[in-house]
Amino acid sequence: MPVRCRALILGLAGMLLVTPAPAEMRGHGGPVRALAISPDGRLAMSGSFDQSAILWALGEGAALAVLRFHEGAVNAVAALPDGRFATGGEDGRIALWRGAAPDPERVIEGHTGPVVALAVSPDGTRLGSAAWDGTARVHPLAGGEARVLAGHQGNVNAVGFLPDGRAVTGGYDLTLRVWPEEPGTEAVSVTLPSPVNAVAAAPDGEIAAAGADGIVRLLDPGLRVRAEVETQGTPVIALALAPDGTRLAAANVRGSVSLIDRAAARIALTLVGPGLPVWSVAFSPDGSELLTGGSDRLVRRWNARTGEHLGPVVIAAVPDLLAGLQGSRGAQVFRACAACHTLTPDGGNRAGPTLHGIFGRRIASVKGYNFSPALQGMDIVWTPETVSALFEIGPSRYTPGTKMPEQTISDPADREALVRFLADATTGR
Repeated sequence: MPVRCRALILGLAGMLLVTPAPAEMRGHGGPVRALAISPDGRLAMSGSFDQSAILWALGEGAALAVLRFHEGAVNAVAALPDGRFATGGEDGRIALWRGAAPDPERVIEGHTGPVVALAVSPDGTRLGSAAWDGTARVHPLAGGEARVLAGHQGNVNAVGFLPDGRAVTGGYDLTLRVWPEEPGTEAVSVTLPSPVNAVAAAPDGEIAAAGADGIVRLLDPGLRVRAEVETQGTPVIALALAPDGTRLAAANVRGSVSLIDRAAARIALTLVGPGLPVWSVAFSPDGSELLTGGSDRLVRRWNARTGEHLGPVVIAAVPDLLAGLQGSRGAQVFRACAACHTLTPDGGNRAGPTLHGIFGRRIASVKGYNFSPALQGMDIVWTPETVSALFEIGPSRYTPGTKMPEQTISDPADREALVRFLADATTGR
């Protein structure tokens, strides 16, 4: 082979070797609720409202495995020091995964409500979980009984660990709590101005707490507030701390991510996506890259130092199934349901089953969706009357044992508008 040809082939091979990974990782059928990156930076795992977790090879931006185990949304993901991942689900269970194996290596039970946050202790020996049963738990990863942290008055939304191993939790009851290592000792707590949605603990012991009021508060281990950082004025859903502790990523429902200089307590950069809620954020181990997951069903990649999106941001995102229906009262009521349910024949299941063809369908009969056992024995056929009754008295009373979040529609006119909208939108007309 001529030298010139060999040089051309080698040059092309080199170009292939350095081709950047895709800037967007696609695969979920619902909003990406949780993200974590392995300690070596090679793998990531995402969890979604579509009831699945996906294991990604970050170098290629490719999915290695779609993991289905949880009965309901996968709300939380954590990377363990030994390369495994943990997922927490709406079903109250925690699953430990090794590689791309199709089944969990271990399942941890105990919570009686959805698990919504996970965190690994600094020494890598314990896994913290926060749940909507009003408790947090600390699980020894080597096995053994979990320590139950009880005291919050309502849903516990967040969990983390201080450098000395003490657990930190935040809840809907507006309190942030630090739990002593000794069981039976009361936690130190502070009441904040709004519900706590996420927490992160820095290597120096400072705690960041993100609120439903859109403010990230920085507190010392004694829970004294050092600074407050206003983000976009809308609820902050998720927090991530850079490995070196210098920066915080705060994701909000408006669709942007604030990169906060922690020492200066100010926003250094704002990452702007397609305008849909960002549910999850995770820094790479070297702090150079940030992953975000949102309602557009994508995992996006960003340069964490410059704020540059790695690839074009498609502002159109996914098609808005409610576009053109802004004047419809029923469509506006349905927007609260759109994260969990699709309407079209090809929409598929998310955290909840597709609603296409709902009227005249027996409860718990959609193929491919894992329904709560309690629903499978019920004798309910969905009609305008039964759907209206569901939202009049609430899912927990009308369909006991459901995985559906508790919600009611008190206004009869709103219930009627929703039913009319579903009758039209789910029939394909």
